[in-house]
Amino acid sequence: MTDMSAMSRIGAAIGCRRTSILIAVMAVVGLALVAGLDKIGNDYSYLAGYTILQYAMLATAWNILGGYAGYVNFGSAGFFAIGAYTSVVLNKLWGVPVLVCLPVAALIAGLVGLAMGYLTLRLRGVFFSIATLALAIVLQTAILNWPFVGGSRGAYIMRPQAIEFFGSYARFLFILMLVLAAGSALIARSIEQSWIGRGLAALRDDEVAAECSGVPALPLKLFATTVSGTLMGIAGAPFAFFVSYVDPHTVFSLSIAVNTIAMPLIGGMATWLGPIIGAVLLGTLQQAATVMISSSANLLLVGFTLILFVAIAPNGILGMIKKLRETRHADR
Repeated sequence: MTDMSAMSRIGAAIGCRRTSILIAVMAVVGLALVAGLDKIGNDYSYLAGYTILQYAMLATAWNILGGYAGYVNFGSAGFFAIGAYTSVVLNKLWGVPVLVCLPVAALIAGLVGLAMGYLTLRLRGVFFSIATLALAIVLQTAILNWPFVGGSRGAYIMRPQAIEFFGSYARFLFILMLVLAAGSALIARSIEQSWIGRGLAALRDDEVAAECSGVPALPLKLFATTVSGTLMGIAGAPFAFFVSYVDPHTVFSLSIAVNTIAMPLIGGMATWLGPIIGAVLLGTLQQAATVMISSSANLLLVGFTLILFVAIAPNGILGMIKKLRETRHADR
């Protein structure tokens, strides 16, 4: 018993040190990104970086349920819209800043995620996916018929041009999303390496066998839907200030739902790092296509990239790297 306790303490110490190193690396990379964009010196570079980081956060949030637990959620745009329209409502009522909107959006999106999980997690496979898509449609219909937030016309948010200590508001939003994306990655990593992540992985591999082995299936899945919904709502809250005009067509767009699923698939599902790799790769390609071709080419680019990775690396970039390492070890 004493040896087991000692091993547990050693493992916890190693885990804490690795987490500290990861946080330090994230801080260095974040500072380097801010410094690099400051040298470019225009707001578009901040807004392009914001978009990539937004998708990194959405992909990470989706992966907690879709990658770790194996439940494919097609309603990610609905949770994103909850965050965006929470900011619209709060700004219209009291003119509050984005930092106040974040916790409110997190609470509302988390409660909706919990409710969605309670109502739909008894379904499996494609039936669960259809139910989540239905949730997004219901939310979109509600927004379209809500005059207070502009209905189908949308609503405007007046944001300041500059903010103290940060300079331009675009720079502030980029730094804010950088912090949020890094925080979501740390949360996903913590879940993956905890008993919760191991339980979700067991459910993904064989839910019936996991339940027979004592894994608390429903509580774990409810936890995953709640955390996933919360992070998606947080990702959507600054979007209203980012675009300054929110309408149902934008926040419920197909590109949000498709990108949120495609990025973990490209980077590698069931790992905290995969969605970030996929978001950086696909997001950068989309921003380049927007500048050089047109924003309408983005979905075409996503489709082509998905087909390419399904053919070459069906387990994503991380899966391909793992396979190459295993092949090299086998050759030795």
